[in-house]
Amino acid sequence: MKHQEIVTAFKKAGASQSAGQDCVEVAHTADGGRAVRDSKDPGRGLQFYAPEGWAAFIDGVKGGAFSG
Repeated sequence: MKHQEIVTAFKKAGASQSAGQDCVEVAHTADGGRAVRDSKDPGRGLQFYAPEGWAAFIDGVKGGAFSG
C-alpha cells in the first residue's frame, strides 16, 4: 500500500460550506497523513502531508499561530 493512497472522501470545512465560500478540501491518506486540494479546482493537483506535519499544523491553528 502506498503512503499517499487516499482512503477517505475529500471534505470541505463546515464553516466554508455554510458561507458558500471556496476553500480547501482534506482527505485521509493510508499512512495517517492528509491530502489537500483546492475546492474550486480539484483537478489542479494535491498536496500531501505526513501525519507529523499535519499534527503540527493543527496544533499551530489551535494555538493561534496563523491568526495574523
